[in-house]
Amino acid sequence: MSCHDEDCTTDHGPAGQSKLESFLFSCELSSKVPFYTFQGDEEEDLEHFLELRTICLGEGAKEESNVVEVTAMNHQGKTVSVPIANLHISCLPMVSLGEFELKAPVTIRLKAGTGPVTVSGLHLIASEVEESDNMSDDDDDDEDEEEEITPIKPAKKKQQ
Repeated sequence: MSCHDEDCTTDHGPAGQSKLESFLFSCELSSKVPFYTFQGDEEEDLEHFLELRTICLGEGAKEESNVVEVTAMNHQGKTVSVPIANLHISCLPMVSLGEFELKAPVTIRLKAGTGPVTVSGLHLIASEVEESDNMSDDDDDDEDEEEEITPIKPAKKKQQ
């Protein structure tokens, strides 16, 4: 199994009092490594999400069904397992999930088949932006704007 959390950060700034960073995510499932569990850091002010985008069969996949399921918590806090893809090399080697977002922890499992199956998407990290951070950023922006603006002098009238 290979798992990548490569840095491709996107800062969305203090919109709505939160900051969102995104990192590339992928893992490979096979008969040797049939599951991967995505977990976030234990920091209190951070929320980790896994946004699944694509699931595809890898090189060397056999003529068989490869069923991928995810296990995560539902809105009631209960663990739920749901199949999200049934791939076959001859008719459906890849599926696009759009922006299928799950809150950590999430387990991705190769329920049937031998793979290899690559699951890819984004690791999203949401953090709260403190009120004092917002204030200082806004103040800095105002100061920059004032320094950059030069006063406009009135034009002198020509004497005839």
